[in-house]
Amino acid sequence: MISSISGPVLEIRPDSLVIAVGGVGMMVMCAPDTISQARLNQETTLFTSLIVREDSLTLFGFAFAQDREMFEVVQGVSGFGPKLAFTILSALPADELRTAIGNEDLARLKQTPGVGAKGAQRLVLELKDRIGTPSRSAHHVTGNSSHWQTQVEQGLLGLGWNAREAQRAISAVIEEGVDDPGATSDLLRRALQILAGA
Repeated sequence: MISSISGPVLEIRPDSLVIAVGGVGMMVMCAPDTISQARLNQETTLFTSLIVREDSLTLFGFAFAQDREMFEVVQGVSGFGPKLAFTILSALPADELRTAIGNEDLARLKQTPGVGAKGAQRLVLELKDRIGTPSRSAHHVTGNSSHWQTQVEQGLLGLGWNAREAQRAISAVIEEGVDDPGATSDLLRRALQILAGA
């Protein structure tokens, strides 16, 4: 299982990126927003899921680990293969999808490309009890939590990191657990440690 890859971007394609890994160019299917943030020869890290078929090997890449995990969960729903699961996660980040499923928001789910009324019902029926409620590792949250994320992102951008790197560091900090959203200086310091060690 290839769970992540890191390396410079060799090619930017309409639906994928080619990442240099150990002298090999690995093509990774990516969402449009991930592709739009990529820059040639810039180091990048993607959380990946390898789909093996009789006639193909396809590597799907995500900017955040929780999106990859949700991608793998959605594939377990009857009638949902990797391509449809990838389309859904390209349109809805993991926690937004988790919220829609948890709230049985069929209208929101039906707005996702490839998901009709029956598909939306299956997502709710099969996943609501499995995925739980949205965690505090959401990309888009409100209140004090989003305030510290904004401050940390601005701090990282001011120090020369790009938006993609800043978001990845913030996501990693959130996954470690944020006990005190008010301690922005400590969170910024931790984000810098994560980026420096990447």
